[in-house]
Amino acid sequence: MSKLTTAAKRVLLGRPFRSDSLGHTLLPKRIALPVFASDAMSSVAYAPEEIFLVLSAAGISAYVYAPWVGLAVALVMAVVVASYRQNVHAYPSGGGDYEVATKNIGPNAGLTVGSALLVDYVLTVAVSISSAASNIGSAIPFVATHKVLFAVVAIAILTAINLRGIRESGTAFAIPTYAFIFGMFAMLAWGLFRTYVLGDDIQAESAGFGLNAEDEHLYGVAFAFLIARAFSSGCAALTGVEAISNGVPAFRKPKSRNAATTLLLLGSIAIVLLMGIIILAQKIRVVYAHDPAHLIGAPADYHQKTLIAQIAEAVFHGFPIGFFFITIVTALILVLAANTAFNGFPVLGSILAQDRYLPRQLHTRGDRLAFSNGILFLSGAAIAFVVVFGAEVTKLIQLYIVGVFVSFVLSQTGMLRHWTRLLRTETDPAQRRHMTRSRVINAIGLTATGAVLLIVLVTKFFAGAWIAILTMVAIFVVMKLIRRHYDSVSRELEESDWDGVLPSRTHSLVLVSKLHLPTRRALAFARATRPDTLEAVTVNVDDADTRKLVREWENSEINVPLKVIESPYREITKPVLEYVKRVRKDAPRDVVTVFIPEYVVGHWWEQVLHNQSALRLKGRLLFEPGVMVTSVPWQLSSSTRAKQAAEGNAPGSVRRGFE
Repeated sequence: MSKLTTAAKRVLLGRPFRSDSLGHTLLPKRIALPVFASDAMSSVAYAPEEIFLVLSAAGISAYVYAPWVGLAVALVMAVVVASYRQNVHAYPSGGGDYEVATKNIGPNAGLTVGSALLVDYVLTVAVSISSAASNIGSAIPFVATHKVLFAVVAIAILTAINLRGIRESGTAFAIPTYAFIFGMFAMLAWGLFRTYVLGDDIQAESAGFGLNAEDEHLYGVAFAFLIARAFSSGCAALTGVEAISNGVPAFRKPKSRNAATTLLLLGSIAIVLLMGIIILAQKIRVVYAHDPAHLIGAPADYHQKTLIAQIAEAVFHGFPIGFFFITIVTALILVLAANTAFNGFPVLGSILAQDRYLPRQLHTRGDRLAFSNGILFLSGAAIAFVVVFGAEVTKLIQLYIVGVFVSFVLSQTGMLRHWTRLLRTETDPAQRRHMTRSRVINAIGLTATGAVLLIVLVTKFFAGAWIAILTMVAIFVVMKLIRRHYDSVSRELEESDWDGVLPSRTHSLVLVSKLHLPTRRALAFARATRPDTLEAVTVNVDDADTRKLVREWENSEINVPLKVIESPYREITKPVLEYVKRVRKDAPRDVVTVFIPEYVVGHWWEQVLHNQSALRLKGRLLFEPGVMVTSVPWQLSSSTRAKQAAEGNAPGSVRRGFE
């Protein structure tokens, strides 16, 4: 390796992949399920908990409505899964909701979807990691008291794994995801069997506690609002469904069919786990509160475990291995659930960058064929949310799901217009029946997601959803400005604007500070370009040094005139700029080329000691029309030694002819 930083990069990320090996990173269904579906499956670890948490405001008696709220969430999930199966067949290119909205409604609708999904992906990482910290904190008190630190470290590890490439991250995440599915099904099956078949009286550790509710006497509209708020919090279980439609290109062929199958598996598993957890939690009489101090009868030092941890502890009472297994795999799936966003966000960012709505750096792949810049941007934004909100799931979830339901609604609207447009020209009866059925499914999806979005906005707006909405608006405006900039640059650089007129003469200036070897090389290079006018220029910032330079110049064999520019305030950049402007003013059709000698050094700290004046001057000259800047390098001995060390240590150096 040529440098320490390069060696560290290779250790962390691995060797770079050739572009033609991209096809080898495509995912089979068994790997695609944990990669893209882990978010929706893992949300069952906190969505039921949030339902109980909201209902607790009305007292323990309100828990009787938890299964009905869960059933409503499950029905919406089934509708959304059925709707998105139509999306992946109709639009397999990977644009997902953004592409559907853009093509069928318009660019502004697509941009709205893009901004909503970008925010939602960031919050997916923040919420999942924060929930993982809470679950691990149920078994390890140290994590409970250092949740922010745990979350930041977990996001950093996920970032490094994803920078290694999608196939490797998918393989790394497959085992924990399948372990979570197995563990949850085993816990639910054993718990429900003991309860309903064997008749065992299983009780959670909080079953004997009372609850000091915020308001136990809610009626009418107020109680309906509470149920709606519990439903909107439970709808967090739907997040991640859209990730598969955005990631269709990552599937193996046939891409659409494999993506649709994975989507069906995702929905089925998530619905079963969601309902099972809610029913079992109610059966074992879990009591859950925002603040453990509101629990009546709880010890003074009582540490409230998560809903999943309380269920596992009750079901596997006397078998601690089962409790710790559920706690560990739940925490792992919540950490890995963020990987859905790490796969979806960079792909969407690449598509938006290709359409010139985001910086073009987000469109390019890194050494490992992953969208490295998008991954780094996502991790940075997620860490910011975690730190600001203290890794508290209850606070973060208020900002959550707004973006995903905005994209749901616009996507289903776009699909309705898509099928309607195709039906106008389709004449084959079989195809028309298929399109009509798909349109009906998407219409039901639009109705369901539209209703949920309205409920979410009403119940969560002042609780924190306004922050997510404001962020989406800001991203929308920024992307419009970026597109305007790129469009403006494109118009300026169109070939039709080129008049074809060449400069009439060339005027070359060589900047001189001392008469040394770099100056002589710069003069030689300037002569090699055969300019019409060649002169050397120095700035008088010290009279003694300038007089010495003039004497040396006159006594040398150099036949290039040296012009001295006075600088009473000891500036260098401004006098040179003014002189160049005078030359341009005297001959507007001439091109002025400024040759600047520069040192090439081998260490970063040497760069700080040299070339600062040259950098400032180049930065200012670049803004001058009709002026070219040429750096003339002079390699110091430190750069030569660094080059020789790099060649000597490089793998295969002997084979390439280096001694």
